[in-house]
Amino acid sequence: MNFIEDLKWRGMLHDMMPGTEEQLTKEMTLAYVGFDPTADSLHIGSMAPIILLMRYQRAGHKPIALVGGATGMIGDPSGKSQERNLLNEETLHKNLEGIKKQLSKFIDFDSDAPNKALMVNNYDWMKEQTFLSFIRDIGKHITVNYMMSKDSVKKRLSAESKTGMSFTEFTYQLVQGYDFYWLYENLGCKLQMGGSDQWGNITTGTELIRRKSGGEAFALTIPLITKADGGKFGKTESGNVWLDPDKTSPYSFYQFWLNTSDEDAEKYIKIFTFLDKAEIELLIIKHRENPGMRELQKVLAREITVMVHSEADYKAAVEASEILFGKATSEALTKLDERTFLAVFEGVPTFDIQKLELEKGINILDLLTDKAPVFPSKGELRRMLSGGGMAINKEKVDSAELTINQSQLINSKYILIQKGKKNYYLLIAK
Repeated sequence: MNFIEDLKWRGMLHDMMPGTEEQLTKEMTLAYVGFDPTADSLHIGSMAPIILLMRYQRAGHKPIALVGGATGMIGDPSGKSQERNLLNEETLHKNLEGIKKQLSKFIDFDSDAPNKALMVNNYDWMKEQTFLSFIRDIGKHITVNYMMSKDSVKKRLSAESKTGMSFTEFTYQLVQGYDFYWLYENLGCKLQMGGSDQWGNITTGTELIRRKSGGEAFALTIPLITKADGGKFGKTESGNVWLDPDKTSPYSFYQFWLNTSDEDAEKYIKIFTFLDKAEIELLIIKHRENPGMRELQKVLAREITVMVHSEADYKAAVEASEILFGKATSEALTKLDERTFLAVFEGVPTFDIQKLELEKGINILDLLTDKAPVFPSKGELRRMLSGGGMAINKEKVDSAELTINQSQLINSKYILIQKGKKNYYLLIAK
């Protein structure tokens, strides 16, 4: 399959201008995708365009990643119900550096291959533009009627919209269109790709190229990723799922993909992995025969966790996952770094205890009823101990005479109490 055929099979082609496939068949073609620097890390909402560029490069074409240092100062209105806060230059610079570093992990910018990728920042060519020169040289080529016809504009100017649209946002499509024109003129870029909500902005660029230089350029969009239940893709109760391991731990990242629904997993395995058609179709058949094994989710989570983080992070995430299901040993628990440990037990009840008191040691009955009231009474705790339903740091405990001390602290700070099969409590020594 060629690049376009592969996108179609994966459900990743939303729209493209006539002649696009012919152009890609004819020669190695430069194409760009823009990334919005609203944070110093990308999140999984950016994974589809990242993988789009990866597929494009693997198909022998030359990708350009544009980081919007200039457009980030404005804010794209596409798909937005209200205007975003504008970024100052210091924040923007920090965000740009973080995004550049992340993109370099996925796309080849450094080899000697003829199709090695380019990374550009539109601030480099926009910073010299004056308002007067821009409206004289660029604005005159695109009519207000043309700009008003775009869905991103019409939705914000509709009677239902309470916020309207600022002139700043209205001009965004012109600025993005100029990016495409600049890349066409200076680098020979003939294709812009992006999410389906970008179609209006992209085609403004192709129109500007046609009107200003008489050239021909192309547009290709991919569908916006959705969830089967109608929820927003990439969002959890705690917020975005980030690519930066300091913002979202590899364990939490792995868990996000592992917990996808069957319907979503069948869709995401095509979009977010590089497994071929035969492998994916076989996986889907096996999964439908025995969905309880969640084999599709496991493969999806493995492939994308290794891609974004590493093989070691994936293995650590699997080990950490087993802790909650009673398969892991105390040794596996103590091997977890603090970030992963806290991610595994996020949301469990916590109790603060005094670290100094642990120096002398505290009897288990006093600790878990008086100091940290995991149990309402010592009698109930004794019954749990004698019944074998009690564990500390994944080690079974049956003695009411046990003394708890600092040697039992995980990461020099935590003690994990397990009451029955599923009830966990975390003691935090301070």
